[in-house]
Amino acid sequence: MAPPKKSKKVKRKAKDSSKCGSLYSEPKLPEPQPPDSEWWYSFWHKNYDSGPDIPLEEDEAFKYFFRVSKKTFEYICSLVREDLVSRPPSGLINIEGRLLSVEKQVAIALRRLASGEAQVSVGTAFGVGQSTVSQVTWRFIESMEDRARHHLKWPEPERIEQTKQALEASFGIPNCCGAIDATHIIMTLPAVESSDDWCDQESNYSMFMQVVVDHEMRFLDMVTGWPGSMTVSRLLKFSGIYKLCESGKRLNGSRAEIREHLIGDSAYPLLPWLMIPFEGKGLSAAMKTFNVKHKSVHTIATRALSQLKGAWRILHKVMWRPDKQKLPSIILVCCLLHNIMIDNGDYLHPNVELSDHHDAGYKEQICLQVDSIGRAVRERVCSHLQVSTMLTD
Repeated sequence: MAPPKKSKKVKRKAKDSSKCGSLYSEPKLPEPQPPDSEWWYSFWHKNYDSGPDIPLEEDEAFKYFFRVSKKTFEYICSLVREDLVSRPPSGLINIEGRLLSVEKQVAIALRRLASGEAQVSVGTAFGVGQSTVSQVTWRFIESMEDRARHHLKWPEPERIEQTKQALEASFGIPNCCGAIDATHIIMTLPAVESSDDWCDQESNYSMFMQVVVDHEMRFLDMVTGWPGSMTVSRLLKFSGIYKLCESGKRLNGSRAEIREHLIGDSAYPLLPWLMIPFEGKGLSAAMKTFNVKHKSVHTIATRALSQLKGAWRILHKVMWRPDKQKLPSIILVCCLLHNIMIDNGDYLHPNVELSDHHDAGYKEQICLQVDSIGRAVRERVCSHLQVSTMLTD
């Protein structure tokens, strides 16, 4: 497609300042423009044969490159549009005399997050420079952090009740509000920043993140920014959800015999509001049944992280010298995009989710902390499952 002809500039006479209320006027913002779709056809034509697995059907190809459907893409554009056009013209990215549309800016940012490719490669795919990719992506992240935060929040009691009912109906565990898990975001660091604090148990430099998910793999809570050298149990104790649950401000719904709780693996402590599996040999039939049900629920969190890292490969690939102050924002926005897809009824291609564990190569951690009240709650859950199993047999 030939580039559009540049319009001729028309000289205008300067206005008489005596007729103005001020000698200086505010710069006019760009006029609202209709949604831009030209960028997509140009991008698709340029990149349709860049990989062996690219779908031939247009809508599926769109999802291949940007992970989201066109409908979800339009919604994301609506969230950030005001921020991406509200700056003075001098602050907008200019390519060959044309301002990048909001749609193209969002596409560049999503492609950078989805592919995890270098900024140079992403820029080449769109016909823009590396610095443009960097600026556009960060502006998008800043806007999403502010405009889309309502997609990741602790749910209202009615929604919590739906999760509890869904998990009990599927797995038999009563009063369960979700599952918790953690993963490492691996990165390289300059020699001056390569301290032992960031070196984890597998000798990688990494940043930890922890999530709580509901029955639909939606993130309800997320914490990150802590060095990967921490243990999972220590990360938990630095998180806001730990403080809220310990103080009785969260997971405090009524049910006398079994309180509201989360499901976590053996890396977590056994607490009144956090159930972990039974360990050791010689487990009773009831304990084994509990472990089977427990694992099924915990798999929801494991799969959510595998989908997150599979969809937004920037979190799965080794990040090259990231700004550790900005990396938590990138992680958060990827979590927001994950939730937006669920909230919009969107879906991932089956081959996008990681085929192996989200923390492949990391040995399982074991926490030996056992709270006596937590032990009693777990025994009640175990007994409940035993009775339920007997009634259904």
